[in-house]
Amino acid sequence: MVEDVQKHSVHTLVFRSLKRTHDMFVADHAKAVAIDEESHKLKMAAKIRADYSAVLHMPVLKEGKEKILHQSGDQYGQCFSANPGQDSDYVITGTHPYPSGPGIALTADTQMQKMPSDTGVQSMALALPPSQARQDASRTAASMADIHRHAGSAERSQPPGHALSYLEAGGTKNSSLMAKKAPTMPKPQWHPPWKLYRVISGHLGWVRSIAVEPGNQWFVTGSGDRTIKIWDLASGKLKLSLTGHISTVRGVAISSRSPYLFSCGEDKQVKCWDLEYNKVIRHYHGHLSAVYGIDLHPTIDVLVTCSRDSTARVWDIRSKANVHTLSGHTNAVATVKCQSAEPQIITGSHDTTIRLWDLVAGKTRATLTNHKKSVRAVVLHPRQYTFASGSPDNIKQWRFPDGNFIQNLSGHNAIINTLAVNSDGVLVSGADNGTIHMWDWRTGYNFQRIHAAVQPGSLDSESGIFACMFDHSESRLITAEADKTIKVYREDDTATEESHPVNWKPEIIKRKRF
Repeated sequence: MVEDVQKHSVHTLVFRSLKRTHDMFVADHAKAVAIDEESHKLKMAAKIRADYSAVLHMPVLKEGKEKILHQSGDQYGQCFSANPGQDSDYVITGTHPYPSGPGIALTADTQMQKMPSDTGVQSMALALPPSQARQDASRTAASMADIHRHAGSAERSQPPGHALSYLEAGGTKNSSLMAKKAPTMPKPQWHPPWKLYRVISGHLGWVRSIAVEPGNQWFVTGSGDRTIKIWDLASGKLKLSLTGHISTVRGVAISSRSPYLFSCGEDKQVKCWDLEYNKVIRHYHGHLSAVYGIDLHPTIDVLVTCSRDSTARVWDIRSKANVHTLSGHTNAVATVKCQSAEPQIITGSHDTTIRLWDLVAGKTRATLTNHKKSVRAVVLHPRQYTFASGSPDNIKQWRFPDGNFIQNLSGHNAIINTLAVNSDGVLVSGADNGTIHMWDWRTGYNFQRIHAAVQPGSLDSESGIFACMFDHSESRLITAEADKTIKVYREDDTATEESHPVNWKPEIIKRKRF
């Protein structure tokens, strides 16, 4: 009668196999055989001559008994000193016993211990026992004796593919052989919702433009009633009205370098106001049609305007000279922005393109044609080297200096007139239908949508947002609207992550384009 074969668990079988393997090879890792010093010295002299004849003439490094070299940036990089306890005639750096390159000087009389096996050397970066690392956390070097002693332990403790993957990647974690994590969408940062807390009335026409004074004490608005009004930011009270334009004021800008206010309008005029006298002191003549946008360069005394005549013009503030006429767009240029870094001027046009301009040459550096409809708004991020553009088809984010596309922010299906962004990563888009969308800049998550009630007495259709801007403290958002009012929003102090949770459900995992 045949006995039933006794069944063992997988754990028992694996353990038994490991024990047998250990017993078979334990002799290979027992006490090292005594080495004949004379024959070993002869062997090493011949090996050094063969491998390092090209660098034997280099000077010998003698820095002390325990010279430790650190290789920054390589987690598994080791530095080895030959013959601890003796004056080092040379220092070998790296994870290979026979490195090549400058900084190594060997002589034929160099005393060296027996080298470990090739496979042992390959995994020696992982071979040091944890106890040794704990004893001296600052020590990043192991002697040849340490390598020799532990050369085989890593081969036994690590799967061959694991050690090989580190070595082929240069000992770093960036190995192409290591398993890559599945792509995941980063979760949006939580932002408190914004709420309306002040409505300012006073204009008799659509409010088309906003600018905040660098000291954050007051702000300026330009309107369809042909006036420019200066308001106190804290109280919302009217401080001053400036008249001089004979048509809608489409753009205002306040200089941080001089007491000047600049304005432009549909009357083709660009004016410079002296705020100490509240008078126009300069006119900049040259545009052939309505001027739609204006911006000041942050570090150079130049002014840039864009117009319905399909051009943007660069003006010298003091001499009133037209430095450059930036031509290339085939339709009205709706928005212009300046920055100190290259490219220095960015324009968005009704011809659906965005152009990045070289201010020195006065020529286009790059043309972005991704939008399918007119681009009416462009905003630069205050901290990152990126910007966003708004169009009825999408809000798109781009990376400077070449305008590389980052991502789409979809969902604001309206004519987007204005964009604003603060350093916390809150992007605001204002549209022709009176809606305001709040976005997380990094992920494109739309965390809030606002449709404020129109001013009593105005039509429901008069609810467009023409301009919006954060003040310099970034605690208030000011909007210019078609119901002839200026609305001020601020963050809801009572909101928490529990009361307004992030409802993040990405439909498609976007590829990381960084």
